[in-house]
Amino acid sequence: MIPLVIFYIHLVAFSAAFTKRYQDENIGEGLLTLAFMALIFIVGWSIWAFLTKLFIAPAGLGKALDRDALTLLLLTATEAAFYYFYLRK
Repeated sequence: MIPLVIFYIHLVAFSAAFTKRYQDENIGEGLLTLAFMALIFIVGWSIWAFLTKLFIAPAGLGKALDRDALTLLLLTATEAAFYYFYLRK
């Protein structure tokens, strides 16, 4: 259930970023923003999956928080901090 909520959060964030850049600039900027955010998501997920695989068992920290859910939570927190400092004006 946690991964589903996290994917929905990313979907909303991608849509909001695309819409903001599309309205401020043009469609090219909106698509470039989507590509940038997708790249950050994919690379970040790979890095966090590698790191959590080293330290956390597949069962994770409980029934609801397995290793994959923990990876996505860490990724979302890292992305939130990155986008906060990168996109603030």
